[in-house]
Amino acid sequence: MAGSVSHYILPLPQFETSPKLLIVVAPYYKDIADQLVDGARAQIEAAGGDHDLIEVPGALEVPTAIGQAFRLSNFDGFVALGCVIRGETTHYDTVCNDSSRALTLLGLQGACIGNGILTVETHAQARVRAKVSGQDKGGGAAAAALHLIALSRRWGGARRPVGFKPEAEEFQIARSGKDKSA
Repeated sequence: MAGSVSHYILPLPQFETSPKLLIVVAPYYKDIADQLVDGARAQIEAAGGDHDLIEVPGALEVPTAIGQAFRLSNFDGFVALGCVIRGETTHYDTVCNDSSRALTLLGLQGACIGNGILTVETHAQARVRAKVSGQDKGGGAAAAALHLIALSRRWGGARRPVGFKPEAEEFQIARSGKDKSA
C-alpha cells in the first residue's frame, strides 16, 4: 500500500514577496474537497502566501477556471483540487485524462499549477489521500505550485506573450505616413 512507503519531501521555498495563489476546487465529494482545501491552505500559509478560493462544478471545469484566471488575473500560481472516483462507465477515464491533460498544457504555457485532483477507485482511498493527517494531497499540490512559483521567479518571473507580436511603433508610423510628433 502506498501509504506505508516513505517519500522525500522538498522543504517549502522561501519568498521575498508573498506569493498569491488561486485554489480551484470541484466539491463534488464535499468531505474530500474540504480536506484537500485545508491541506492546501496550510501549505500556502506556511510559505507566507495568500490565496483565494473558488468552486467549480466538476473536475473538467477546474482547468478552464485556471486558464481564465491565468490569462485575466494576477495570481502567481494555482492549486487544482477535486476528486474523481471510478464508476460503472468510461466517464471516469475521460474526466481523469482530460482534466490532467488540460492542466499539463496550461503548465507548459507557463502557469504554475499544483495538481491535487485525486483519481481513485473508492471513497475510502480518497479519504486517505485527502486527509491532512494522512497523505495530504491538497497540501502536496499547494507545495508543488509554490515550488513552481519559486522557479518562475528565479528565472525571471515575467510572463512572455505567446503568438504574434505587435509591429514596432516606428514601423506602424512609417506605414501609415503619420508622424506622432506632428
